Amino acid sequence: MKTSQSFGVHFTIKKEKAKDGVTNVYTAIVINKEKTLFALKHYVKVENWDKGRGGLKVKVPEAKETNAYLEQVKFTITTYYQQLQIAGKEVTPQLLKSMFLGEETEETYSLSKLMDYHHEVASAALTWSTLKHYAVTRRYLEKFLKEKRNTTDICISDIDYRFIVDFETFLRNHKPIDHQKPLNNNGVMKHLIRLRKMTTLALKLTWIPKDPFKNYKFRYKKVETAFLNQTELNAIQNKEFTVERLNMVRDLFIFSCYTGLSFVDLMNLKEGNITFGEDDAHWIKLFRQKSNEPTNIPILPTALKILERYRHSDRAAITGTLFPNISNQRVNSYLKEIGIINQVKKVLTFGVARHTFATTVTLSNNVPIETVSKMMGHTKIATTQIYARVLLKKISDDMGQLKKIIENNQINTEQE
Repeated sequence: MKTSQSFGVHFTIKKEKAKDGVTNVYTAIVINKEKTLFALKHYVKVENWDKGRGGLKVKVPEAKETNAYLEQVKFTITTYYQQLQIAGKEVTPQLLKSMFLGEETEETYSLSKLMDYHHEVASAALTWSTLKHYAVTRRYLEKFLKEKRNTTDICISDIDYRFIVDFETFLRNHKPIDHQKPLNNNGVMKHLIRLRKMTTLALKLTWIPKDPFKNYKFRYKKVETAFLNQTELNAIQNKEFTVERLNMVRDLFIFSCYTGLSFVDLMNLKEGNITFGEDDAHWIKLFRQKSNEPTNIPILPTALKILERYRHSDRAAITGTLFPNISNQRVNSYLKEIGIINQVKKVLTFGVARHTFATTVTLSNNVPIETVSKMMGHTKIATTQIYARVLLKKISDDMGQLKKIIENNQINTEQE
């Protein structure tokens, strides 16, 4: 059902605001009895004002110029009103006032302003590494706008389905000029998810009227995350290198394989995180930096041996941590060397170590998935199920047990 809406633009003065008989002209915008009043930078003499006409008296010399100016103001505001009506947007006197004065409105909120606001409010809640990912997405958006839209910014209201698809196409076709690899499908989806979080924030702030991602479908490809089997784990664990830095990084990696700690949590590990559990054994107790979830991990003998090797070292004492601190970039570089020396074809990372803990060290040795989930610091067991691989060796062992059961049943049947 179509609704009618009353609308009007009027002009008035405030005699009490006059100085030496001169005052501003005020514009009044009224929509359905809702009213806003603001001063124009145009001055008139109180004695020359015609209250009934809402303008200067006709016989005043400057009347023609002033009244023409007021008509132009009224025409401009009316045009804004009509444009918003045609677009099907809710129109308020305050919105029309803001548009006329050039103030920030939902029509002029920019993407850069939104991302600045997100960074401001999210800095306290998100980790540095997560904020870094948002910064990368922002740089891709800036490149896209510059190369495809010939601009450096865009109004949030101009982000629509076509913008999203064009940005996706740009990401898929973008070829970095540095050492970085082109984005794969899931990498593209992650940038689009961050953009969606931006538009969702804008929607909650009422900076945009509708969700531009409403009809967009995210398309993920299932990726088999690498992990080490027991043979590969033993080979790296027992390898002694002639270069000390490789031995240290090897130890950090193996420690992660037996605890499931991420690289950042391992680097932040302190003496206060090592406690004695109810079993009088050593435990790691901390809150994961990524999710702030509590994590309690019994320290297996291999991990404890590595911990004792470093917990009182001079390098660790400098930072007050249990292990010497090293950058993630250098660690990945050294892990690459370790993988090559050990002839491991998988790319070694701390993600691989964490998955190895979940798969080879725990789940394949019949540790319940609920227990693994708690040690991994997951908020949902569905997250842990990603790691719940059924290894070929486990299949062989389980089927071997089944064969024995079937054979015993057959023998018992024949004897009867």
